[in-house]
Amino acid sequence: MKEAEPTVEERTFAELRRKIHGSELLSVDIQKLLRDVRFSGRLSVVVKNGCILKSGYEEGYFSRRQAERLIP
Repeated sequence: MKEAEPTVEERTFAELRRKIHGSELLSVDIQKLLRDVRFSGRLSVVVKNGCILKSGYEEGYFSRRQAERLIP
């Protein structure tokens, strides 16, 4: 049996998955800003039906290595 060619929707979804897996969700400009301010935290984006409902960030003030040093 010959497999059917993937549809445009399937190819688009596969590209989205590839970009998510490759951490390519953030634009180059945002990545540069994050590097410049040495941001260490968590970014979150909530998407529903292709629209961004909300986004936010949670700052990380200490690296994991520094936090381990603080534990007696």
